[in-house]
Amino acid sequence: MSGAPPNVRDGETLLDFDPLDQVDAQLRFIGRIRTPWSRGNCPKNVTRARETGQGATVELDPAFAGGLTGLKVGQGILLFYWMHQARRDLITQRPRHLDHARGSFALRSPNRVNPVSLAAVRITALDLDKGVLEIDAIDCFDGTPLIDIKPSAPAVDVPQDIGAN
Repeated sequence: MSGAPPNVRDGETLLDFDPLDQVDAQLRFIGRIRTPWSRGNCPKNVTRARETGQGATVELDPAFAGGLTGLKVGQGILLFYWMHQARRDLITQRPRHLDHARGSFALRSPNRVNPVSLAAVRITALDLDKGVLEIDAIDCFDGTPLIDIKPSAPAVDVPQDIGAN
């Protein structure tokens, strides 16, 4: 890569290759997430999104609506989504709240080689026929592609000794 691209902070490092030159897998987006958020007003994380009191809507492509069978209002789920507007060329980043850089894999930043995000959310409404979920909150831009939905299982998802660190 020649020359420093714009918006590279002091201490950040760019990859010296384009990660999209070689593709190892393919994904099929199963729907879109509808939110009130866009660049400039999106909360930094789901906790901040919840503080706004604004929920969101998950709209599945009709072919995948049957995959919601068995989910219930009030249930916790994990949403996996593709941060399609994120940068993919930074391997170290320096967030505004830190005075030093960290590796992309040591951050929750959407800017990463594969911009996959995960949010633990709660179902607030469910329409199985339409393939639509209402959720309590999320931290992504309107129209963000959805990769997958999994039921939350805290006993499985959180290591037992997580508080020991």
